[in-house]
Amino acid sequence: MVRLQKFLAHAGVASRRKCEELILSGKVKVNGTVVRELGVKIQPGKDIVQVNGKKIQQLEKKVYIMINKPRGYVSTVRDERGRKTVLDLLKDVEQRVYPVGRLDYNSEGLLLLTNDGELADALTHPRHRVPKTYRARVKGVPSIEKLEELANGVDLEDGITAPAKVALLNIFNGNALLEITIHEGRNRQVRRMCEHIGHPVIRLVRTRIGTLELRKLGSGEVRELSKFEVNQIKRAAGIKADRPKRKRYQRGDS
Repeated sequence: MVRLQKFLAHAGVASRRKCEELILSGKVKVNGTVVRELGVKIQPGKDIVQVNGKKIQQLEKKVYIMINKPRGYVSTVRDERGRKTVLDLLKDVEQRVYPVGRLDYNSEGLLLLTNDGELADALTHPRHRVPKTYRARVKGVPSIEKLEELANGVDLEDGITAPAKVALLNIFNGNALLEITIHEGRNRQVRRMCEHIGHPVIRLVRTRIGTLELRKLGSGEVRELSKFEVNQIKRAAGIKADRPKRKRYQRGDS
């Protein structure tokens, strides 16, 4: 027996928290009956689970995909306004995957897509403190005092931000390139932090999530993570990584 929201997350419907929202909103049925409680347990392979009328099957293979998101794409599965989504960049991916966290419409860079609900929850939950690094080209050149304010925490409308790592990388045409590492996941956080100190963002690129780095992946390009990378990011998120399979040697092997 397994909790309904865990089954849905492992089946690639969405993150576990999003699956909980689907249950509470009455969009999930078990054996034809609407379920609105989070404590319900089901038996995979026996109980019939539907989301918005669609039968959900247990996934056999988990997929982990890295995208270098360009500007002009939304980080959602679908968009009510008809804009392009990051799923439009995928080709030959049979499994249903969804973005882990978000980059806003005009932001670029590293985005992870997966059907692993446990990893998605761990990477986005604040308690795991998974660092995310951005390069922000900002208008003007912040003073040392302004950079220290960014690093120590700025008072936004939803509270003071946690301490961040901030570095001034270069100055070009009177505008600064900053590298900012945070472990929170507030909406448009880096942009709002820079606006708060009077240096709005001109261009924003996420270059790193935990142990994952964008490196030479071109804009709009996609690739699957290696097993090594998957295990690394799981460890960074506080999840037990898969052990490598040991080769069995038989007598006579050399």
